[in-house]
Amino acid sequence: MIPRVPISSASLLVECLVREEHTEVIQWHGGTKARETAILQLPPCMTDPSPTGASASSTSSSAFDRRPGTQGAEALEKERKLPLTGWQQEVDQGLQYGLEAAESIVDRRISTFSRGELPHYAGINTFMKAPYIEDVNRVGEFDVAILGVPHDSGTTYRPGTRFGPQGIRRISALYTPYNYEMGVDLRESIRLCDVGDIFTIPANNEKSFDQISKGVAHVFSSGAFPIILGGDHSIGFPTVRGVCRHLGDKKVGIIHFDRHVDTQEIDLDERMHTCPWFHATNMANAPAENLVQLGIGGWQVPREGVKVCRERGTNVLTVTDICDMGLEAAAKFAIERATDGTDCVYISFDIDCIDAGFVPGTGWPEPGGLLPREALKLLELIVRNVPVCGLEVVEVSPPYDISDMTSLMATRVICDVMAHLVVSGQLPRKEKPSWLHDHCNMAVDQKWR
Repeated sequence: MIPRVPISSASLLVECLVREEHTEVIQWHGGTKARETAILQLPPCMTDPSPTGASASSTSSSAFDRRPGTQGAEALEKERKLPLTGWQQEVDQGLQYGLEAAESIVDRRISTFSRGELPHYAGINTFMKAPYIEDVNRVGEFDVAILGVPHDSGTTYRPGTRFGPQGIRRISALYTPYNYEMGVDLRESIRLCDVGDIFTIPANNEKSFDQISKGVAHVFSSGAFPIILGGDHSIGFPTVRGVCRHLGDKKVGIIHFDRHVDTQEIDLDERMHTCPWFHATNMANAPAENLVQLGIGGWQVPREGVKVCRERGTNVLTVTDICDMGLEAAAKFAIERATDGTDCVYISFDIDCIDAGFVPGTGWPEPGGLLPREALKLLELIVRNVPVCGLEVVEVSPPYDISDMTSLMATRVICDVMAHLVVSGQLPRKEKPSWLHDHCNMAVDQKWR
């Protein structure tokens, strides 16, 4: 009988057959390896009894010797090179503002009142406990600004996304600013702030849209990178409108992660969360041919929207397309179409683009979506290779969530995007982007009703 040897990692469990030559072809599931194979070379000590009666400890040592060139080994070295300046500043500020700890506390870096990252279960939940900037006129002092849009009056089925910003901020306290694989510490790389929430108007989409556009335009024009916490997807139109008001004659491509096309003109007689891209691509600054839609499919794609996609020439890839062509090819497709004749790219990430089993806390869950690691890899391939001007994460509905897993996925998307912007040199910005204009053009969109 051929023995079976389980091999586990943090994200994947693979079982391989051990043969006499200690080599086996295995099938990896997901990502760009969905239809590729890899050769696993097992050392003899994992299958052959030691003829010399070697001890278990020496056998283990030789079998799992650290391999140079692996991501894990490289990450160990990347961390060595990271500074601790931001961390030390946080500790010092905590002691200054939060009082020195009681005498019984041995670790004198701890303060009496919680200030900063630790402990994760305490503190006031801004996003990742970033400084709350009450005076929004100061937002330009920071590299990245988090702003919430607690709006769900555009939902056509399950409401609750007005609590999305709260849910995302709350679970974001679980995260540290350091990512192991990327070797990025956001605390040491960028200045992050949270400006709070847009004052949306319940039951009035159009007034809320006006508020959202004004708020996004303010943050965008300041030079801070805007990250918007939704909110239902109807906010996609006013957020892009806010960006376009400060583009001058420049153009923006939109890369839209979703299971739904969201291109209807109206739904239930209003501009709802099924409609943002019809109205966004009416603006000259956001051409429809530069709208790329990734992950579309299933039983919740209204034919009215499909007709608009066809007539306007948007670019749609289903989950099957992405799996068949591979993540690298899908990302290349998205980049080529979104950047053709444009100056920057806006990313709209609807959390329901991910399979419903992973993100139950959303208004329109649709099985068959992307795996989390596939969506994260697509973001890496795209963000690192295009000039990104903003990000929104929408349709997180905490009332339907389980153990905050949907809000946590949204947090991961946001943190990964920030890290990719750092790795690619887009953040912190060394100079004002060429596509950012000081003048505010209030006439970028067409009058509606």
